[in-house]
Amino acid sequence: MVFDKIFDKLFPWLDKYDFDAAKLNSKIGFWGSKFAIGIYLGIFVGLLAGQTPTQIFSLSFTAAVCLELFSLIGTWFIAAVEPLSQGITDFASNKLKGRTLNIGLDWPFLAGRAEIWAAANVLAPIMLLEAIVLPGNKLLPLGGIIAMGVTPALLVVTRGKLIRMIIIGAIELPLFLWSGTLIAPFVTETAKKVGAFPAGLNNNTLISHTTMEGPMEKFLGYLVGNASQGQLEFILYACLALVAYLLIFIWYAKQMKKRNIIYAQKAQ
Repeated sequence: MVFDKIFDKLFPWLDKYDFDAAKLNSKIGFWGSKFAIGIYLGIFVGLLAGQTPTQIFSLSFTAAVCLELFSLIGTWFIAAVEPLSQGITDFASNKLKGRTLNIGLDWPFLAGRAEIWAAANVLAPIMLLEAIVLPGNKLLPLGGIIAMGVTPALLVVTRGKLIRMIIIGAIELPLFLWSGTLIAPFVTETAKKVGAFPAGLNNNTLISHTTMEGPMEKFLGYLVGNASQGQLEFILYACLALVAYLLIFIWYAKQMKKRNIIYAQKAQ
């Protein structure tokens, strides 16, 4: 939202160059599709790992199928949830006497929007490049290459303006990579304790998630965790970070409420 407001103030003229996401997806074609991105990434990772041609082929095909199915499953989710959502809405209208009932759903409800996948297709190579050159990053994206932790939020905040989604996404992706690197020791230790550490990996290998939602919350968790150990420096940092986070959240909530009021007025 902060970056979107900066666009509103400094670069509003960029919006006139925005383009249709569905047309972009069709122009990209197969070689820029999610399936193709999975193939490229599988080959790249396989070569880095020194795998045999058979292993590289298997990894590439698996990655391609997983990325391709991701959007399909989201579409199925929408179709499955729609009757339930409509039923709850009808019940609320009849029983709550005009009061509004908000239904919270996870991001797959938006998976059918073309803007999400158009932005993901463009951000995928950007993210891979950033992962390679970014100082302090130790993660190489695989399943997270489609940036599902950021594109749905960008869709909501930018109102589907594709140029904004791509630029803001490219700026924010390093935060996801850094936060994923930061929590990798904790994730790895937890996975080992619950027996979920992937078989075949070296015991010293760290695992994490490149685009899991909430990078700022991960940084906050790191600061609060160290502050709980009594380290004065981290106590100060944690307090300042929590205050800043709370103020930004309050501001964000107010901005979204204002936007909702405008939408409601336009709908009348």
